[in-house]
Parts: sequence; C-alpha cells; structure tokens
Amino acid sequence: MRSRTAPWVLLAPFLILFIGTMIIPIIMAIGYSFTRVERKGLLGEGGTESVFAGLDNYLAALTNVNFIESIGRMILFGVVQVTVMIVAATILALLLESASAKWPGFFRATYFLPYGIPGVIATILWSFLYIPGLSPIVDVLAVVGIDVDFLGPSMVLWSIANIVTWTYTGYNMLIIIAQLKSIPGDLYEAAKLDGASSFRVAMAIQLPLIRPALMLTIIFSIIGTLQLFAEPRLLQTMSAGITSEYTPNMSAYAFAFQYNDIGMAAAQSVIIALAAFLLSAVALGVSNWTEKRS
Repeated sequence: MRSRTAPWVLLAPFLILFIGTMIIPIIMAIGYSFTRVERKGLLGEGGTESVFAGLDNYLAALTNVNFIESIGRMILFGVVQVTVMIVAATILALLLESASAKWPGFFRATYFLPYGIPGVIATILWSFLYIPGLSPIVDVLAVVGIDVDFLGPSMVLWSIANIVTWTYTGYNMLIIIAQLKSIPGDLYEAAKLDGASSFRVAMAIQLPLIRPALMLTIIFSIIGTLQLFAEPRLLQTMSAGITSEYTPNMSAYAFAFQYNDIGMAAAQSVIIALAAFLLSAVALGVSNWTEKRS
C-alpha cells in the first residue's frame, strides 16, 4: 500500500501546480468564451450580469476583420520566419558537429546566448537599431543611397521576424545538436570507408536521422508564432504599422483589458489554441507522410 501511494505523494506538488495554473485556467477560458456581460439600466446603473451567449462570441471573433487579418499575418510570418530559422539552425548544427569544426563548445554557447536574453530586453536592444537617427544600420544604408524604414507598416513585420530569429535560432540549434549526438558512430565510420564526402554524410545520414528534432522545433515554432505578443507590443509605440490587434494574442489582450469584453477575449484565445493544435497536427502529418514515402 505504501509503495502505491509514494509516487502520488511525490507527484502531488507538481500536479497541484499543473492543475491550478494550467487545467483550471483552460476550463475557465472555455467557460468564459460562452458568456457575455449584460448591463442593466439605460447607462448600466443597474449593475452587470453574466449570461450564456452560446456561439455568439466565436461567430463575432471569426467575423472580426482585424482578428482574421492578424491570423493571416501570423501565418505569413510563420511560413517565412520559421523556415528561415529552422534552416539556419540546421546548418549551424551540422557545421558545429562536423569533424573539422573548431571550438564547437564556444560557438554553441555564443549562438545560444541570445535565447538567454529576455524577449523584452532583446526587443528594446533591437529597437535602437531600427529607429532612424539612432540606428547605425539606417545611417550606413542611407550613405549608399538605400532608404529603409524598419518600423514602417510594410517592414515592421519582418523587423519583428528578425528579432525572433535572432533569439530562437540558437535554441533550436541545440535541440538539433542533441539529436545529432545520438547518431551511432558506426554509421559515420561506414560512410567514411565508402568515401562519402561531408555533404553526402549530411544529406544521406544526418538529415534523415534528425527528422524528429526538426519536427519538434517546427511544432514549437508554430505555437510560438501564434503566441507572438511581447515584440510587437513593445514596438507598438514606435511604429504606426502596429495596431492594438496586430497579432491574435494582442487582439485577445485588447478585448480583455482595453475593451473589457472577457467573453470575446476568451473565444479568441480558444481559437488561437485550436489553430496552433491544427497547424501542429498538419505539420506532424506531413512529416509522417514524407517519412513513409522515403
């Protein structure tokens, strides 16, 4: 009896925190998404009452032009930014794990360092490189006749993408390196005896065997893309191109804390979660399909 209860006693602190900080808030958000607040009286002097709204909040969210545009904007952001980041992380991982790599530990730490900088601080640091008059990059480009407004409506999305790529490439690189280190050395020895070049080893051995790590980084990146909030929120005061509903998370935040519409904010949050789940499932399905075909 004692041996049966011991694991649960050890797991109890984690389970309490997990249920209290994850499960209960999710259930509450789903519940709030089906409610709306009604104000009594002509000017609301009669107080407020929370009533069942059915699917009204979801219909309103899915017909909200700003919210739909924010989702489309993040899909475009993810297609470009995630692709560039994963390719860069894979190339760095392969280079650092090659036999000819020098000081791999030093460069791993260097590339991972941006991930250790809080997103708020990273955004503030990069903002100095985006603001005309303060940015040496803007000044150098102006000298050669290139006028770029990194915070303009047409460029600010890619300025944010640059910050995210700079921050998370090293993190994804370490995940891929961990998978590379699990590849048996016998495969490398056999390839060496066959006279395979480093490029051939990377294409025929390493890339196929690190597919699980690549899939993990892609799924993490998809989820992170739909959760984008801190970077555009901080740059909002510097760029006229960033509205209060620029990303799905910013839209949910605006409805919750600016428009005081908790039901709509909860419905948008549930839609964001479902979108992240569906996109991750599609990515996983495509990976499994290509693996079976290969």
